[in-house]
Amino acid sequence: MEELIKTIVSPLVDHPDEIQITASENNGLITYSLSVHSDDKGKVIGKHGRIAKAIRSVMNAATTTQTERIYLEIS
Repeated sequence: MEELIKTIVSPLVDHPDEIQITASENNGLITYSLSVHSDDKGKVIGKHGRIAKAIRSVMNAATTTQTERIYLEIS
Protein backbone atom coordinates (compact mmCIF):
# COMPACT_ATOMS: atom_id res chain seq x y z
CA MET A 1 0.00 0.00 0.00
CA GLU A 2 2.94 2.34 0.67
CA GLU A 3 4.07 1.96 -2.94
CA LEU A 4 0.57 2.79 -4.17
CA ILE A 5 0.49 5.96 -2.10
CA LYS A 6 3.96 6.97 -3.27
CA THR A 7 3.02 6.29 -6.90
CA ILE A 8 -0.03 8.53 -6.61
CA VAL A 9 1.63 11.34 -4.67
CA SER A 10 5.01 11.57 -6.46
CA PRO A 11 3.75 13.29 -9.64
CA LEU A 12 1.80 15.83 -7.56
CA VAL A 13 4.70 17.22 -5.53
CA ASP A 14 7.79 19.28 -6.36
CA HIS A 15 9.97 17.43 -3.83
CA PRO A 16 9.28 13.70 -4.37
CA ASP A 17 12.44 12.74 -2.49
CA GLU A 18 10.91 14.05 0.75
CA ILE A 19 7.86 11.77 0.72
CA GLN A 20 7.74 9.63 3.87
CA ILE A 21 5.09 7.03 4.58
CA THR A 22 4.72 5.15 7.85
CA ALA A 23 2.10 2.58 8.75
CA SER A 24 0.70 1.57 12.12
CA GLU A 25 -1.98 -0.97 12.97
CA ASN A 26 -4.36 -0.86 15.90
CA ASN A 27 -7.41 -3.12 16.32
CA GLY A 28 -8.03 -3.67 12.62
CA LEU A 29 -7.41 -0.03 11.68
CA ILE A 30 -4.33 0.59 9.57
CA THR A 31 -3.21 4.20 9.67
CA TYR A 32 -0.84 5.44 6.97
CA SER A 33 0.90 8.68 7.82
CA LEU A 34 2.02 10.61 4.75
CA SER A 35 4.58 13.33 5.26
CA VAL A 36 5.60 15.68 2.44
CA HIS A 37 7.59 18.90 2.12
CA SER A 38 5.72 21.87 3.60
CA ASP A 39 5.41 23.52 0.18
CA ASP A 40 3.69 20.41 -1.20
CA LYS A 41 1.00 19.88 1.45
CA GLY A 42 -1.56 21.97 -0.41
CA LYS A 43 -0.92 20.07 -3.62
CA VAL A 44 -1.53 16.73 -1.92
CA ILE A 45 -4.65 17.90 -0.09
CA GLY A 46 -6.14 19.85 -3.00
CA LYS A 47 -8.96 22.36 -3.00
CA HIS A 48 -11.47 21.47 -0.30
CA GLY A 49 -9.61 18.17 0.21
CA ARG A 50 -10.60 16.71 -3.16
CA ILE A 51 -7.24 15.15 -3.99
CA ALA A 52 -6.87 13.69 -0.48
CA LYS A 53 -10.37 12.22 -0.76
CA ALA A 54 -9.52 10.71 -4.15
CA ILE A 55 -6.33 9.15 -2.74
CA ARG A 56 -8.34 7.67 0.13
CA SER A 57 -10.91 6.27 -2.32
CA VAL A 58 -8.20 4.53 -4.35
CA MET A 59 -6.69 3.12 -1.16
CA ASN A 60 -10.04 1.74 -0.03
CA ALA A 61 -10.60 0.16 -3.43
CA ALA A 62 -7.16 -1.47 -3.27
CA THR A 63 -7.78 -2.99 0.16
CA THR A 64 -7.36 -6.75 -0.07
CA THR A 65 -9.68 -7.70 2.78
CA GLN A 66 -12.94 -6.16 3.88
CA THR A 67 -12.20 -6.65 7.59
CA GLU A 68 -9.42 -4.09 7.84
CA ARG A 69 -10.07 -0.38 7.71
CA ILE A 70 -7.60 2.08 6.23
CA TYR A 71 -7.02 5.69 7.20
CA LEU A 72 -4.65 8.19 5.55
CA GLU A 73 -3.22 11.00 7.61
CA ILE A 74 -1.43 13.81 5.76
CA SER A 75 1.12 15.89 7.64
